[in-house]
Amino acid sequence: MNKILTTLVCASMAALTAFSLPAFAQEVRIKDLVEIDGVRGNDLVGYGLVVGLNGTGDGLRNSPFTEEAMTNLLERLGINVTGESFRSKNVAAVLVTANLPPFARAGGQIDIAVSTIGDAKSLLGGTLIMTPLNAADGQIYAVAQGSVIAGGAVAGGAGATVTQGVPTSGVIPSGARVEREINFDFAAVRQMRLALRDPDFTTAARIERAINERFGAPLARMMDSGTISLNLSATNAPSPAHLVALLENIEITPEQRARVVVDQRSGTIVLGADVKISRVAVSQGGLTLRVEETPIVVQPNPFTIGGQPIVVPNTTATIEQAPGTAMALVETAVSLPEVIEGLNALGVAPRDMIDILKAIKAAGALHAEFIVQ
Repeated sequence: MNKILTTLVCASMAALTAFSLPAFAQEVRIKDLVEIDGVRGNDLVGYGLVVGLNGTGDGLRNSPFTEEAMTNLLERLGINVTGESFRSKNVAAVLVTANLPPFARAGGQIDIAVSTIGDAKSLLGGTLIMTPLNAADGQIYAVAQGSVIAGGAVAGGAGATVTQGVPTSGVIPSGARVEREINFDFAAVRQMRLALRDPDFTTAARIERAINERFGAPLARMMDSGTISLNLSATNAPSPAHLVALLENIEITPEQRARVVVDQRSGTIVLGADVKISRVAVSQGGLTLRVEETPIVVQPNPFTIGGQPIVVPNTTATIEQAPGTAMALVETAVSLPEVIEGLNALGVAPRDMIDILKAIKAAGALHAEFIVQ
């Protein structure tokens, strides 16, 4: 137990620290590890108006584009408003974003997100007016309209305002209808590639071997750490879609790089199962500088003519040495199970733990990718 306590000083993490420790190697489906080349979504964006707000819309003097858009909309509806000025607080200009999924067909519905671009206070209770959604090629692929579900609320008076959530953005489930399809003939594909989400040579080799064993033919070939090429002519599948349906549920054991992820805002530390710490000596402690001001008021002597009280400064400065942790030796190749085993025996603040890990990484004793968020 003494060995465990000494080896854990450098990587001690309090109970608030989170860890990633699988009890055994988990098998994962290929479909959860790769993307299929050509099978991808497309981002859509549009500019529109949300109406029906309860006085929480754009101030038209501060958002002239809202007034211009409203004028154009009314004129398209046959209402002549030339020369008129709007002072409505029930309208807000918004940007509408969506993702067109692969193989989306005309008439299908997709979810959309709505966000204000002016000084509107809230979209609660608003309705999005018909808004065309364009892709990067400038073509319209969907049209959005519907009631906005706002993500929060705002209330206040002359002296104070309280906001909960984000009332200036919202969503409309199934709020857009697909009007144009992406021209992609998946059935005509004769050469297909699988792209790993986390490139790794070992994982790619295991996927190649599992696919070839499943079909009994050299169907898959690893091109690099992130790409696997599939030869569709080497299988008797009726179509590429049938082939993907057969191979995407094959399970393999993926390999992962050793990682330490640190979130400095919350003090969270996540260690991968393969993290190793080499032989290193660590000492942790700190200094506390305390300065106190207690000024003293001195009164003039009795019967003094024209005397005035004066303030005499009185400063006390002290330096305190924190107990810290004595110099400890970390033996070779300390593994994550050993780190976790001795955690509860040590009491180091999360911020100190992060500093310790940084120092060990800088010394070259922490064998893992160190990610700071």
